[in-house]
Amino acid sequence: MVTRVTTPGNYSAVLSNLLAAQKRQMDAGNQVATQKNGQNLKDYAKSSEMLTAMRTVQTRLGVFQDQGAMIADKLTTQDASLRRVADSAQAVREAMAEAIASGRVDTLIEDVQAQMNTAVEGMNARYGGKYLFAGGQVDTRPVTATALSDLTAPPAIIANFFQNDNFKVQAKLDESTKVTTGVLASDIGSDMLTALQAFQTFNEGPNGPFTGAMTDAQKTFLESQLATWDSVREDVTLIVAHNGTIQKRLETITSDLEARQNSLAGMLGDITDADMAQAAANLQQAQLSVQSAAYVFQALQSSSLLNILK
Repeated sequence: MVTRVTTPGNYSAVLSNLLAAQKRQMDAGNQVATQKNGQNLKDYAKSSEMLTAMRTVQTRLGVFQDQGAMIADKLTTQDASLRRVADSAQAVREAMAEAIASGRVDTLIEDVQAQMNTAVEGMNARYGGKYLFAGGQVDTRPVTATALSDLTAPPAIIANFFQNDNFKVQAKLDESTKVTTGVLASDIGSDMLTALQAFQTFNEGPNGPFTGAMTDAQKTFLESQLATWDSVREDVTLIVAHNGTIQKRLETITSDLEARQNSLAGMLGDITDADMAQAAANLQQAQLSVQSAAYVFQALQSSSLLNILK
């Protein structure tokens, strides 16, 4: 059997090889330029389902990371505010102890009022324009008392000075961890305002006011209040510690999320990232193939029967 060799047939074969070589050159060039094995899921047909699943997980982890950053910032603000309240309780205790030691109460009322102001400001702290410790009533100032005299004005019910509800914010840190990040002003300050109310009631009573030299009755009362203020400070410190525990837990989970993201990025890279050494070699080989095919095409044109007959 004799195979017929024709000019059109030769042209078709050489042109087909040239186009194929150009396609390989383009693909190799894209790999070198993008450092990827493909441009879309169609180019990763065998691994498309795995890639889709991994990218879905990546997106979910990214949401947890973004949310975690916001929660961390909020917890930091809470920590600073709670510490202000705890420090104020300690400062009231110290002011009373110093008065007992000196035997004078010249500035005791002013000192206690100043610490009350600081504590109330802490409990009325905001984050993102919303009150931190108001529960679900984020637009309502949670503590309304501003002066010692407010605490003894009828009906003088401590609960009435707190406008927060009982809602405590919860947050999901990852797929399996949910924590309560919300803290209520009434949980922070009820005991403190009760102690301040007792102080102001005594100040307005028959054994007050606290001015000048301390009386025996005043000394006895202040001595009895030291343990009360120790308890107030300890209770707020426990809330600070709980907030810190959540912060530490969030840090651990954030580190875990970052490690998982890095692991996923590595797994995705194994599939999508091009082997640059191989890609460069493929590009060089493809360029050589295009040059060779083009040379053959030109040579075929020169050896055409038409050229001989001219």
